[in-house]
Parts: sequence; structure tokens; C-alpha cells
Amino acid sequence: MDNGTNGTEFKLICVIVNFGLGSKVISTAKRCGVTGGTIALGKGTVNNRILDFLGLSDIRKEIVYMAAEKETAVHALAELDHEFEFSKPNHGIAFTTSLSSLVGTKRFAGEHMTVRSERGVDDTMFNIITTIVDKGKAEEVIAAATEAGSKGGTIVNARGSGIHETSKLFAMEIEPEKEMVIILSAVDKTAGIVSMIRENLKIDDPGNGIIYIQDTSTTYGILK
Repeated sequence: MDNGTNGTEFKLICVIVNFGLGSKVISTAKRCGVTGGTIALGKGTVNNRILDFLGLSDIRKEIVYMAAEKETAVHALAELDHEFEFSKPNHGIAFTTSLSSLVGTKRFAGEHMTVRSERGVDDTMFNIITTIVDKGKAEEVIAAATEAGSKGGTIVNARGSGIHETSKLFAMEIEPEKEMVIILSAVDKTAGIVSMIRENLKIDDPGNGIIYIQDTSTTYGILK
């Protein structure tokens, strides 16, 4: 099947920023050749006793997903880091992952670009751990991950449609709400974090959730 890539390497760009900044992220990326993106709403978690006492430990986030050719993605990510200064605390994080194909969007030649020198972290250092669980369980995922060394994550509301994940109300099938937890993990901590989530949330039991792991390419905004 022709996927429209003609051998071109594509990247998925993911940028997680505070609420209200998603449109600005897309605007900056468009200036670099990215045609557009999708913004999802989520919340970040802060491990701070005072904020938790005040009910302010959950921070609204916007997760921006954009696809582009590799060169365009590298250029866009460097420009985004320059503008948003991801290296500063609470300024957001950004990373790219590989796409096997891309359908339904215009292609970019990525020609005649002046690309900033990359200040991102090498791609072998981090994984993306995504856990999908029933609504209300995301905090348990974060707690388990934190126990294993994670510094936090981003929670996104979702909806399931699995055959074993429906209930009935007045003889009508209802698809329960889900929560998706996105965690960036150092490679050497990934196995421990996944194992802790798997054990604490009983992920191996049917209907309790799923976990998948992706390799990152360039990564910005990860504080040591």
C-alpha cells in the first residue's frame, strides 16, 4: 500500500506545556514548516505538600501532537526550545518519536533551512511510558511510578471501547472513561517504573489497563 512517504522519514513531535500555550506552540512550529497539530487537554502532577494541601497540585496542561519530516521536526523542536526555554523549571517538555508512515497530510521538502544546533538530549537516554487505565486510577499510576524513581507525569482523559470494557445502562452499552498517563523515563529506570505500575495496578489482569513503551528521539525539558 502506498503510504505517501516515498521513503521519507517522519517524526511525531509531542510538546507538553501549561494550559493556554498550545496554540502558540503550533504557531511557532508552523513558521518552521509544520502544517499544524492537535491539542489534547491534560493535567500534570507536582509532588509538593504545600500545593497539595491547597488543592493546587494538579496543573492543567496542553499536549500538542504534530507530525513532520525528520529535518523539519528537528528544526521546529530547536526553535520551540529557543522560544519556550524548556530547560527552565515548569516551562514544559518536548520530544520526538519515529513514525513508520504518515497519511493524510502535505509533505515538506525541508529545503533551505537554517537549523539551530541541537541542544536536546540524545535519543538513547529516555523512553516514553504510556499507561491507559480506568478513570480514577491515574493517580495510582503516578504514585507507583514515583515510588520507582519517576519525577511525575501527565494525565490525559480518554475513552475506551474494548469488548471487555463496557457496561450497560438501561440496556445500552456504555463505554467507560479512561485516563492515559504519559511518563518520560530515563532508560535505566524504565524497567523498574513499568514493573511497579504493572504490579500495583495489576495490569496483567484482564481489563485493568495496558502499558506501552516508546523510544524518544530528541528530548528537551527533562530536569536532572
